[in-house]
Amino acid sequence: MPYQATKNGRYALLCFDGEGRERTDDPDGRGGLFSKTIVDDVSSGQYTDVFILSHGWMGDVDAAKAQYSRWIAAAEALSADRDAMVATRPGFKEYRIGVHWPSLPWGDEELGFGAPSFGLADDILETYVERLGDRPGLRENLRVVFDAAAAQPDALVLPEEAKEAYLNINELLSELGTGGEGASPDSDRDDFDPAETFNQAKGALPPSFSGSALEWILAPLRQLSFWKMKQRAMTVGSGGMNKMFRTLQSRVNGQDVRFHLMGHSFGCIVVSSMVAGRNEAEQTRPIASMALVQGAMSLWSYCHDIPVKRGSPGYFLRCLSNRLVDGPIITTRSRHDTALRIYYPLAAGVARQVDFAALDLPTYGAVGTFGAQGLGGEATDMAMKTAREQYAFQGVRGVFNIEASEFIAGGQGASGAHSKINGPEVAHAIWQAALPKAD
Repeated sequence: MPYQATKNGRYALLCFDGEGRERTDDPDGRGGLFSKTIVDDVSSGQYTDVFILSHGWMGDVDAAKAQYSRWIAAAEALSADRDAMVATRPGFKEYRIGVHWPSLPWGDEELGFGAPSFGLADDILETYVERLGDRPGLRENLRVVFDAAAAQPDALVLPEEAKEAYLNINELLSELGTGGEGASPDSDRDDFDPAETFNQAKGALPPSFSGSALEWILAPLRQLSFWKMKQRAMTVGSGGMNKMFRTLQSRVNGQDVRFHLMGHSFGCIVVSSMVAGRNEAEQTRPIASMALVQGAMSLWSYCHDIPVKRGSPGYFLRCLSNRLVDGPIITTRSRHDTALRIYYPLAAGVARQVDFAALDLPTYGAVGTFGAQGLGGEATDMAMKTAREQYAFQGVRGVFNIEASEFIAGGQGASGAHSKINGPEVAHAIWQAALPKAD
């Protein structure tokens, strides 16, 4: 598993568990952790640029490998971009690392649209046990929710027994905080109110094609899953990945090696927290570029002063204020990404469906819907270009919010275009962000 072949080379697949620990069940054949082999490889003097990629929700290693294969194939196909890198960086040779971490869906990818038999499916119950983290009392309360959903699929108010079970589950998930905007991504929520979440879903989501309202009854469960996945992304990024990356940077200190990070969905939390660490003592040395593609993270994450919570900076502001990214931070947003446009604010707890075209920015919204906001002159809005057009952000420090609806489009189901990111236009933007500043 450690090295995966691509058309023009290979990439290293580095795996972590849900607690941010590097997995040891797939050694590289030379003994020890695979990260040690990666550090040895990168510090050998052969490589000039390292690209570290983090997926969003991918439940298993095979799914992650398939996604990395698509992303890297899109990048490898752009020979003109690679030639441009060679021209500005003689001797250019890239090393790619794809990170796998157990991120499971938080939307309704596994629900369909309210299949009547859902409440009786033991395998789905076990999926949520794994997703939320097995602990005493969890199965019993999940069973109450599923039974209520099966018995009252057309309920217009959240059944009382389901409400009580949801509150019990929330108490069991004591690791999830309620700090509101500006808190860490695993805690930037308001108090959990399952009845209000039910009402929000009823206002934003139509009943399923079967005529039932299971989508509404199960909305609080998807909300809890959403926060658990954000918490896991934070744990993985600021834990084992941060430690590995700081070790890697230390080993190549003095060499001309540049680092570029790319995250998708919750992977944007992973790469941001990998750079920022849990405090300034754990922050990394500056990297060359960062791409936040359809980010399932708060639009205020990099903000100086959150308008809806004055006096509170975004949790990842340190990436900007401490100049942890020497070059551009690019974001993409698409109105066709329904996972972020509709399900993200529902899961985050906003009391109304967010209108993509709204002039007023919401308390809870995603980078993949609105871009990184609250940055004033440090952020530039632009349209995504074709793979043949040039950007002007190479080597320039700052945030570039790229409107990509023309190219991140299509898809179906609850996610829409959320994962439609392996086109040449996205790969081109990432290549361009990685270019060094022209002399």
